[in-house]
Amino acid sequence: MRTRAVLTDEDVIRAADAAVAHARANEWNVTIAIVDDGGHLLYLRRLDGAAPISAEIAHGKARTAALGRKESKLYEEVIRQGRTAFLSAPLTAMLEGGVPIVVKGDVIGAVGVSGVKSDQDAMIAQAGIAALRIAQGAE
Repeated sequence: MRTRAVLTDEDVIRAADAAVAHARANEWNVTIAIVDDGGHLLYLRRLDGAAPISAEIAHGKARTAALGRKESKLYEEVIRQGRTAFLSAPLTAMLEGGVPIVVKGDVIGAVGVSGVKSDQDAMIAQAGIAALRIAQGAE
């Protein structure tokens, strides 16, 4: 039996704090969602000024990234290239801004952001994940 990393409460707060800081530094009013590997919500924060719908979209982007095991923008690109049948997939938000958290090849969760341009949403999500220092080997 093999073992794998999981998100702890501390990890979730560290990623969330970094994502919020990045959003605030850019004066972006967004919602940030963090989910586990099954797409279950662990954290949700709608910053002042973020549209109410952004809470649903951020969670959907995070869920899509976690369940699909890839960035949510890849689904958006597939649909944009004409594969509209993909709209019937059971994923909930196939828009850029959902980024999986990957440790040693395993997706252990995801961060989803909604409220600004999609590439900016993704930058906020990536800032949160970067705070976990996974790329440097920390877990």
